[in-house]
Amino acid sequence: MDKQSAIRLANLLDADALKQELSRKPFREGIEISPVYDSGHGASAAFLRYEPGASVPRHEHTGWEHILVLQGSQDDDNGHYVAGSMLIHGPGSKHAVHTEEGCVVLAIWERPVRFDGAE
Repeated sequence: MDKQSAIRLANLLDADALKQELSRKPFREGIEISPVYDSGHGASAAFLRYEPGASVPRHEHTGWEHILVLQGSQDDDNGHYVAGSMLIHGPGSKHAVHTEEGCVVLAIWERPVRFDGAE
């Protein structure tokens, strides 16, 4: 993305419009990703659509992560978060994520995450 470019995201709170506007590809089992941008230097943003019961294993944040829950809800080691919740994880923080009902989140990463174990 060049310095003059701007990304405009409309209809974030309209579930039907959001589904139609986002192109999706597999990310993890039960999770699809719709990239917004990837700087090539670590900073990136994407929408993640979790199917009911989907999870992300324990991982460490190597930079700041911002999560805005747009639809449904998700849980992590620290609590339960419903639509409208904003989560900010600092560098060095760790957690695993799970959703019973499914959810859509906007995730913004300063740097990639590092998965625990062999991943």
